[in-house]
Amino acid sequence: MSTESKLTTAKTIISTVGSVAAAAMVVRSVSQDYLPPELRDYFYLTFRHFINKFSTQLTMVIYEFEGFSDNEIYTATQSYLAARISSHVDRLKVTKSPNETQIHVAMEINEEYTDTYKGAKFTWSLVQKKKPSREYYTHDETGRTTRSDLRSLELTFHRKHKDLALNDYIPYIVTDAKTRKQQEKTVKLFTVERKTSYTRYPTAWTSVNLDHPASFATVAMESGMKEKVIKDLDQFLSRREYYRKVGKAWKRGYLLYGPPGTGKSSLIAAMANYLKFDIYDLELTNITSNSELRRLLVATANRSILVIEDIDCSVELHDRDDTESAQVLAQRNQRRSYEEENKVTLSGFLNFIDGLWSSCGDERIIIFTTNRKDKLDPALLRPGRMDVHIHLSYCTSNGFRLLTSNYLRITEHKLFQEIEDLIDEVEITPAEVAEQLLKDNDPGVALKGLIEFFDVKRKEKEESKVKKDEMLAKENEKKQIENDNVGVWSR
Repeated sequence: MSTESKLTTAKTIISTVGSVAAAAMVVRSVSQDYLPPELRDYFYLTFRHFINKFSTQLTMVIYEFEGFSDNEIYTATQSYLAARISSHVDRLKVTKSPNETQIHVAMEINEEYTDTYKGAKFTWSLVQKKKPSREYYTHDETGRTTRSDLRSLELTFHRKHKDLALNDYIPYIVTDAKTRKQQEKTVKLFTVERKTSYTRYPTAWTSVNLDHPASFATVAMESGMKEKVIKDLDQFLSRREYYRKVGKAWKRGYLLYGPPGTGKSSLIAAMANYLKFDIYDLELTNITSNSELRRLLVATANRSILVIEDIDCSVELHDRDDTESAQVLAQRNQRRSYEEENKVTLSGFLNFIDGLWSSCGDERIIIFTTNRKDKLDPALLRPGRMDVHIHLSYCTSNGFRLLTSNYLRITEHKLFQEIEDLIDEVEITPAEVAEQLLKDNDPGVALKGLIEFFDVKRKEKEESKVKKDEMLAKENEKKQIENDNVGVWSR
């Protein structure tokens, strides 16, 4: 074909395209001016349906909201794409909330990204349309916001990959987003707040970020026990289907017991940081009734740790005394006043731990702490309520070496042997050792201060023993005098 013929053909094509475009503009202008919106939408849908018959592409639309609820697939896809699009698109949306430490990136409106999954290409685009204003309420119904935009993600792919997209690709995105969210999660500490103003519910959970740096690498406990706890936690996380199969609620109970200062709180923080579980710290003394306790426990989220500290002295949970006769129990129940009904009882407490209410949620851990295990009601100690009992005792040689490594960044010192001999002789808690090591950055000065502290503890122990012996001698002397007086009167 000659050059003139090519130019003529090109001019003809350009002229035709121009005529079609001009005609389209005229049709669009006339339709907008003279046709009602319903008729315009009808023609548009008919035209699009005609074009789609000749297209091999299929588009799925995923809206941001389903009614007033978040669309899980939309949220998951935003998280999934954020990790992939940063180097492949020209414009990104960057956000950060005041309570978070990380900066989040997401796809901006009208941007596109093509993802490849199992050899198939999937193109994502973010679309925004203006709609009449609608009110969206926050999750706790404490406020509302008005939005006039309707956002959606459009997924376009070849029609032959429809089953792959629905049954494999999208579920994979949802799972990936959940895993990523858990890894990036900021662990929170929830406590019960009693509201001063009159409300339907006088108590509610309030949260702050848990900034406790404790980890299993820094907790001063025996390595064997530490490995046992980690193994138990890992096994618990992996047994979702097992718990469903045997018909048990997916929960695990721990009892941490030992003297004050032996690391119970640090171990709880280490478990929360390891699992990325939020902590719900429940003070039973703040709860006035079983119904209030039930409402608070039901409000806790999945993948969380419920902590009940000092269970032996938080509240009197000994309403199942076997020494009382049935008649006495019946009389006591008849005399029960309104105030007695509105308190936390052991039977009510146990119903929430392993009764029907315990199944209102998944992947829950309940941790009880106490300084005196022997003071607990036997009903609390059985498996299913406190499955794992962990004794946190006084500092050992291994615990001391771990603490010096954490606080002083040393693994050997000439004073180690003397201190380890003292640890075997004098009872001292990890908290007390840590407090002494914090006093100076110089290892020699800090360790000498610890040795002096051992001398103080030894003297206190000796003085305490002398006082106990004196009190015991006085009691024995008093009993002897009473016995002698009884003998005189009997004669």
